[in-house]
Amino acid sequence: MRVVPPEPDPAPPLAAIVLAGGRASRLGGADKPGLVVGGRTLLATAVGAATGAGAGHVVVVGPARTGLAAGARATGSSCRVVFVREHPPGTGPVAALRRGLAGIGAPVVAVLAADMPFLRSRHLVALLQAMKPAQRGAILLDDTGAAQWLAGCWQASALRGQLAGYAGDSLRGLLDPLRPTRLSYPLAAGEPPPWLDCDTASDLSRAREWVSRQ
Repeated sequence: MRVVPPEPDPAPPLAAIVLAGGRASRLGGADKPGLVVGGRTLLATAVGAATGAGAGHVVVVGPARTGLAAGARATGSSCRVVFVREHPPGTGPVAALRRGLAGIGAPVVAVLAADMPFLRSRHLVALLQAMKPAQRGAILLDDTGAAQWLAGCWQASALRGQLAGYAGDSLRGLLDPLRPTRLSYPLAAGEPPPWLDCDTASDLSRAREWVSRQ
């Protein structure tokens, strides 16, 4: 009798939470997720990275924006994009994460900022591959070795457990105790850094300069 090897377990379903409700105080209160770099808004880039990595559900914590869900469908994605707000709006990333996670059913969730113009699905796939079964998350490191807490993938159950007992407002304080895998990503020649976030006018100019050189 021929023994047929078992099929490998399918990859766990993935969802994503995109935090897009900050005040952008260092950008003069600009609509940061709506800023355009390389022909796309920063928010659309984040959603595109998530859907490209296999997310079937994206929760955007921030003001609703028309066209984003339609754009996902136009690219052939079956991803469901929904918008929610933390209560009250503007109370910080921990409150936003808690609100976004309330609408997530998938066991694995990407937690992303809406201001990283060069984050792509390949970076999220690398994070997912870095998550071993017993590990609770993986985050991207920048070129200085600093943890990027809004560029990571997590076991949703671990996030819920951590949030249940956390009264602070620091993402690092919330997530660091989960001891995530810290992933260094070597850049190819001429590749823009996926960890670049557009917090200031200088950051935005730098991102647009990268695009102009490509």
